[in-house]
Amino acid sequence: MESDGNRELATLAGGCFWCLEAVYDQLGGVEKSESGYAGGQTDDPTYREVCEGDTGHAEVVQITFNPGIVSYRELLQIFFTIHDPTSLNRQGADVGTQYRSAIFYHSPEQKATAEQVIAEIEAAKIWDDPIVTEIAPLTKFYPAEDYHRDYFARNPFQPYCMAVVAPKVAKFRKLFLDKLKKH
Repeated sequence: MESDGNRELATLAGGCFWCLEAVYDQLGGVEKSESGYAGGQTDDPTYREVCEGDTGHAEVVQITFNPGIVSYRELLQIFFTIHDPTSLNRQGADVGTQYRSAIFYHSPEQKATAEQVIAEIEAAKIWDDPIVTEIAPLTKFYPAEDYHRDYFARNPFQPYCMAVVAPKVAKFRKLFLDKLKKH
């Protein structure tokens, strides 16, 4: 596990990275969430290349977190609440492999936890359709261009943010109020 004792990394893909970053930025125990790309075959991909769908990368958020405050399991429970893990290569109107649902694990323990959480969700029959979330080892994380960082915080009135990101953030805040960062 990539860790320095009180910090670990998680890398998740669940549609547009602006949505995931906006949620995890507000979660207690999260030191940083950074938009980027993972799971593809092109070195140093650009947003334009990833959007064209030819690099194989997914839009991801890499989360630096303190497991003494928020567990990896809790990160995944939130992840499965804020996106549709049954949609293959799409989230809402965002379509393409870059928008796939994926968990890029950093250790065998993270892989096992991801498999357990998915099995629990499927056993509870929360979704009518099967979960299609990919579970794969993280091979390389490429940070997104600077203009993607903190996008929702800097552009809350941009139409996409208002229509797509804001409702996900509101749902997260309502369901996980006790997990928000204390300011």
